[in-house]
Amino acid sequence: MTTSDATPLEAPEDPHTNDAAPYSGGDPYADYRHFGDTESYAELVDLADRRLGAGVIAANDEFFAQRENLLVREPAVFDPEHFGHKGKIMDGWETRRRRGTADSPFPAPEDHDWAIVRLGAPGVIRGIVVDTAHFRGNYPQRISVQAACVEGSPSPEDLLAADVKWEELIAPTPVRGHAANGFTITSERRYTHLRLCQHPDGGVARLRVHGEVVPDPEWLDLLGTFDLISVLNGGTYEDASDKFYSSPTQIILPGTSRKMDDGWENRRRRVHGTNDWVRFRLAAQGAIRAVEIDTAYLKGNSAGWIALSGRDGDTGEWFDIIPRTRLQPDTLHRFKLPAQAVATHVRLDAFPDGGVARMRLHGSLTETGRDALRERYGHTEA
Repeated sequence: MTTSDATPLEAPEDPHTNDAAPYSGGDPYADYRHFGDTESYAELVDLADRRLGAGVIAANDEFFAQRENLLVREPAVFDPEHFGHKGKIMDGWETRRRRGTADSPFPAPEDHDWAIVRLGAPGVIRGIVVDTAHFRGNYPQRISVQAACVEGSPSPEDLLAADVKWEELIAPTPVRGHAANGFTITSERRYTHLRLCQHPDGGVARLRVHGEVVPDPEWLDLLGTFDLISVLNGGTYEDASDKFYSSPTQIILPGTSRKMDDGWENRRRRVHGTNDWVRFRLAAQGAIRAVEIDTAYLKGNSAGWIALSGRDGDTGEWFDIIPRTRLQPDTLHRFKLPAQAVATHVRLDAFPDGGVARMRLHGSLTETGRDALRERYGHTEA
């Protein structure tokens, strides 16, 4: 059963209909195209983000360009003069041209290349983007995607074993060259690994897997105290007043920021009496005991002051967790709460504007939160 509701791109009579025009100079992205409605999931976290621990752990072929390029965060680059001993060097995953026999030189219908991706954070997948940027006449004729849930740290051999159940998320479907090809996924299952297939061969620049993290409640119980808002633990960005320079989701990524744009930065606010804000949802109801607000690399543009509020439930009243407090630029701030704050949502206000690199909410799930997370985890495992 296929669990994508994207309208498939019809297989054209002319197999070159979906090609992009050859590069003719200037901006290589000037004729870049988008296919599929990605608005419903574009703001969700990329489960295949290297910063979460994702990796391309195996591929059957990577003759022209290595598989690891699929998960590079930055857009693919193109240098028309960059050639190596094997041919044109592309910023993506590119396999050699498949061949048939002397009597039938084209590859057989079932021939394909594949790469296996370990998701950095297991979860429910809402949308997949197969980006063929700069692959204008050497992209795959069709792609397909399968997914599996295999706990622990399985090897490629483990994942390719006959007893592993792979569910088809995207049936073999034509894609466009030099384009972001988006697919909406409808499955409610929790997955740990993906297999991207190229039919019969070709190149893909980037792979993005947008979804909702579903953490293992048993693991969180063993940890006891953990970051209740971290993406890895099921924290989710919901809304923000402004996301002009960078995504607010980056505030709840693991680790420390590495440069100025690796956090949340809004534009300069000019309307007096207003301020910027961002809202997050915890994986489940939790008891917050300590908070960290980090303005790393934000030196002349960090938030001047912040305030943190909490809410218990979708319709609960907002209450203060941290009152309006002055921040220092490029500094880690730690706040010990006088009493634990029980919440399912938090809102960070920045006065009047400015950036925050990371926020951490240290605490543990309440019994109500544990029960809710166990129920959701069990539903996605069914």
